[in-house]
Amino acid sequence: MSDIKELTKLIKSLEDQLVVCMRCGMCQSVCPLFEQTGREADVARGKLALLDGLMQEMFEDPEGVYARLNKCLLCGSCAANCPSGVSVLEIFMKARVILTGFMGLSPAKKLILRGMLARPDLFDTLAEWGARFQNIFTRPVNNVVGTSCARVVSPLIKDRHFKNLAEKPFHKIQPSLDTQPGKSGIRAGFYVGCLLDKIFPHIAQAVVDVLNYHQVGIYMPEKQACCGIPAVSSGDMQTFNKLLFHNLECFSPDKFDYLVTACATCTSTIKEVWPMMADREHKNLIKKISDKTMDINDFLVSVIKVNPENQAPEKNRIPITYHDPCHLKKSLKVAAQPRALIKANSRYELKEMLDSDWCCGMGGSFNLQYYDISSKIGNRKRDNIVSTGCKTVATGCPACMLQISDMLSKNRDQIAVRHPIEIYLESLKL
Repeated sequence: MSDIKELTKLIKSLEDQLVVCMRCGMCQSVCPLFEQTGREADVARGKLALLDGLMQEMFEDPEGVYARLNKCLLCGSCAANCPSGVSVLEIFMKARVILTGFMGLSPAKKLILRGMLARPDLFDTLAEWGARFQNIFTRPVNNVVGTSCARVVSPLIKDRHFKNLAEKPFHKIQPSLDTQPGKSGIRAGFYVGCLLDKIFPHIAQAVVDVLNYHQVGIYMPEKQACCGIPAVSSGDMQTFNKLLFHNLECFSPDKFDYLVTACATCTSTIKEVWPMMADREHKNLIKKISDKTMDINDFLVSVIKVNPENQAPEKNRIPITYHDPCHLKKSLKVAAQPRALIKANSRYELKEMLDSDWCCGMGGSFNLQYYDISSKIGNRKRDNIVSTGCKTVATGCPACMLQISDMLSKNRDQIAVRHPIEIYLESLKL
């Protein structure tokens, strides 16, 4: 248990933010969780009301408060639509830190976060061993989506359809890069992220290929660590800080003009969560990195000036739709840029789905704890994707790709799930 005086200070630091909430209920209309459950306790307004009495509630029913606060996707829909500008995500994250400091981590989370995630070399090794033996325990189920399922029913996996670990992670394919810029005159740092490294290395390779095509120098240091969002979302500041400091040692801001990622969650974490949760000692350094961080779609359109209007569309184009990741559109306001990359490929015709920015239901650990609700939200997204008649759905978040793949595969849909950078890279080879 953390020092109670320190926890009291943290609680009081939230008071000024909590009073901004007018309890207007606007968050109800945009909350994907509330749409499914209809429970006031599941919407932002209800959670904020709970936090008003956090000090007393924390002593009387800490488990209950923790459970209610963690039943949230952290999608940011409430914050993006709040007329009062309440910093809901910041409040929820800091409240989780307070509760975890009071209660401690569960043994399972302590094992995963501090025993594995906080130790990048061990995390890499375990993932590589998992990739070697996964075929013993899994079998393919949908070749178009590229998913598998467990051979034996597991309480953790349940009936999920999932993407297997890559046979070779990206850090083994390309351990590091340190190249100078060509005609672009720009040097970009490349933060790969866990999911691209271990499940989607072909997307990481596409980023490298596109940057090379545009003669952008690449600084990609070896031994990168997780961005820390799983840890801070669980209130584990010890692991978050360890991962943060590890990555700060890797990415010195004087080595690149921009820091790009192909993961919406990693981008929003570096740009918003790192500065929000960092200690005073590292504030200036983190701000320098945060200010330079961009989503790869945004970087290519806003900095490199990719222009889809130069492409003449082909006949019999492939119908494609796009899902807006919450962390990309709601947090970073990046929505037109990935669509521009898709439109730059003349082989595709973009067909917008209904509610393209409605959460897919992944929510990181939410998917593990509340898979039934996560699936209901995900199937809403699946229905909107299928209704477009598309052959491919693109999205800029690897976590969203996992969720959408699960939903499409279990419904036996024959729709490929891809990243906009892959679609754009194809256009460069036409």
